[in-house]
Amino acid sequence: MGNTAKPELVAVPGTYTTATLLVRLAMPNVKTVEVPFDKIMDAVKAGVVDAGALIHEGGQITYERYGLRKIIDLGEWWYEETKLPTPPLGLDVVKASLGIDVAKAVKEALLESIGYAMSHREEALAYAMEFSRGGLNMVDTDRFVKMYVNEYTMDMGGIDGERAIRVLLEMGHEDGLLPEPPQLLFV
Repeated sequence: MGNTAKPELVAVPGTYTTATLLVRLAMPNVKTVEVPFDKIMDAVKAGVVDAGALIHEGGQITYERYGLRKIIDLGEWWYEETKLPTPPLGLDVVKASLGIDVAKAVKEALLESIGYAMSHREEALAYAMEFSRGGLNMVDTDRFVKMYVNEYTMDMGGIDGERAIRVLLEMGHEDGLLPEPPQLLFV
């Protein structure tokens, strides 16, 4: 994450992100400041912040190349606390008023698209590299994609994945970081 053992100011990729909630739960005494996700390493290197939560491909894979070191792996911290998989950094949601049939249709379309990309890996990686931040080569891009496009992309872990999201929201609420968790329906 950064250069100090006990950070006071941590750059986060957005106020209402999973990464920020995990930072605030794991390190309740730090202050956070929102910085665009692809500028966090620059802010740490420049000394604007003490540390940063890295979520983009360049940062998660290359931070050591820039003279930065990891203070905490939030995924490891989460697992030690809960024995659950790390909650997703993003989800696809459908407004409840559109109904379950629309939600199922969206899910099927997304699964088909992801399945195609997974079965045409080289083509998908070449396409992904066009949007890569941090000048990643094919090996680094493949490593990053494996972190986020895997069996959990197709099924976020069944009951454990759903439980991880519910526990994260409950912990955030208990610590005064979130309002009462909403009713969730997983399709």
